[in-house]
Amino acid sequence: MVDQNPKNRLNPEQYASLKAEIAAPYRGLRQFIYIAFGASGSLGAFVFFFQVLAGRDVESALPSLALQVAIVVLMVFLWRWEQRRQQRPESVKKP
Repeated sequence: MVDQNPKNRLNPEQYASLKAEIAAPYRGLRQFIYIAFGASGSLGAFVFFFQVLAGRDVESALPSLALQVAIVVLMVFLWRWEQRRQQRPESVKKP
């Protein structure tokens, strides 16, 4: 006969890890994307900032700088939103 309760076969840490993954699937992947895009935006903003500062091709560098800064701001916002959602108590979360 097969044991119908797989929870008994897992240690408490594994069970908690699986439960957290069910509550927030792909959280680690999303955080990696936030970091990667934020780093890319920061590097781009750095390059375009100094291009504008040097006065080279300001007409095309200024909109690109604004886009890079917007990407960094969006990634910071999404990262903080993700952290706030994780820290909410279970009783507040909607089913």
